Amino acid sequence: MTASQPTQGHSTSTVLGRRLGGELTRLRTAAGFTQTQAAKPLSASIGKIAKMEGGWVPIREPDIRALCVLYGVDDPSVVGGLLELARVDRERRKAKGGWNDAPFAPPMKEYAALESAARSIKTWQVAFIPGLLQTVDYIRALNSDDLFINARLTRQRRLTDDPQIQLQAVIYEAVLRNLVGGVDVMRKQLDHLAVVGQRRNVSVRVLPFSAGAQLGMGCGFSILSFADPGAMDVVYVQVPRQPLWREGGEGAAEHDELFEGIAQHALSESDSRTFIGSLSEGL
Repeated sequence: MTASQPTQGHSTSTVLGRRLGGELTRLRTAAGFTQTQAAKPLSASIGKIAKMEGGWVPIREPDIRALCVLYGVDDPSVVGGLLELARVDRERRKAKGGWNDAPFAPPMKEYAALESAARSIKTWQVAFIPGLLQTVDYIRALNSDDLFINARLTRQRRLTDDPQIQLQAVIYEAVLRNLVGGVDVMRKQLDHLAVVGQRRNVSVRVLPFSAGAQLGMGCGFSILSFADPGAMDVVYVQVPRQPLWREGGEGAAEHDELFEGIAQHALSESDSRTFIGSLSEGL
């Protein structure tokens, strides 16, 4: 689990780079090769292999294919997942976006950048409405900085501009009852949730108090997928004051299982809209 984005000279170890490097390390170890042996088919130094596995440098497609051949990895889905993650990481390292100038903490800037490249997002929220679903008044109640507001609104445009992205949000009932910004702001926020939840690429579900205690209620988290769901996922864990990344395959799989367990106890999309509507009317 990683709390920050480390640097080494002019190199940066990115979340996706470390996720990809970790997977390449796992494959190399499973195949019984050393870093010295892995360097030979690439005509590279051991240092380069170490940097690749540590996520310090972008990795070219030919290098990944050569390593897969060496490690005996020929499953198209595995090779394709590695290639896709490498492609997204290369683009991420070059990307510029509104998050760069926004008053975000470094982990949040990294999250915003990765979110802009993700194919699907699963988010479990116990404190606030998911950022992608917040109204401008709700955002302003959390942070009145114009750069912060504009950056968040820019992130939201992807839900309408790119219908291929899929968002699944499960929200704890307490979040919906918390009067962020006051009654009027919260009523409009609830009404917005009910409307946006009807988009084909957005799923909004509520975990009601009646569901009782569930695993995962201690903090929210988001799972970002960049290839097929489950392939090379990374997880952003919203620990107060110290957000963390889960970059390993097991960590991502554990959180995906946790999300699905929570979702099983949540209301259906239709019942969630009805529930949200009733809360809005009761304000």
